[in-house]
Amino acid sequence: DFDIADLIIYISSIAFVVFCATPLHEFAHALIAVKLGDDTPRLRGRLTINPMAHIDKRGALMIFLFGFGYAKPVEVRMRKFKKPKRDMALVALAGPVSNILQSLVLLFIYNALYHFGSANDNIMMVYMGMFFFYAAVINVNLAVFNLLPIPPLDGSRLATALLPAKYYYKIMQYERYIVLVVFVLILSGVLSGPLSFVSGLFIGLFSNISNLVFSFI
Repeated sequence: DFDIADLIIYISSIAFVVFCATPLHEFAHALIAVKLGDDTPRLRGRLTINPMAHIDKRGALMIFLFGFGYAKPVEVRMRKFKKPKRDMALVALAGPVSNILQSLVLLFIYNALYHFGSANDNIMMVYMGMFFFYAAVINVNLAVFNLLPIPPLDGSRLATALLPAKYYYKIMQYERYIVLVVFVLILSGVLSGPLSFVSGLFIGLFSNISNLVFSFI
């Protein structure tokens, strides 16, 4: 049954994701952009893991309420890249990839704590394992959600590699309205259901990968 300890652990894992995972997500964007020739993220103070440089209040609230959300988009200048469309796609993918890598690490820690905690009836280790599992799930949620091809999410930047510039910038003009529509769709369950289903598939896959090590112990 879901008790107060579960709730505390779940809220703590969300806070961990908001203040640790999302800054790493945005830092990954900034780092790849700088490496590919655009110094804008560094000049804008985004080449850092300081949470205050990256947290978006509305996006953070969505994470706390629904497990899906976003941070402040990292500003980049496509014209500074040697291969603009390819490099923009790489920058956009860097964030979700960072969440996927974080989830793999977190699930490995979860399996380690759960295995040894259960073996020794150590309730504290079991609770710690739950914390890392919840954090891993939310990281996967962020990766899946941010790949949606709608602004201001990373998927919209991937669209720059497929759409002509005039259509892309036309869509970006309506970013604030699109965000509100997405918020309503998640709140109503229309979008959160399919997103949770996809995230669950990835969590199952990543759990099996991370659990392979402990199947021999």
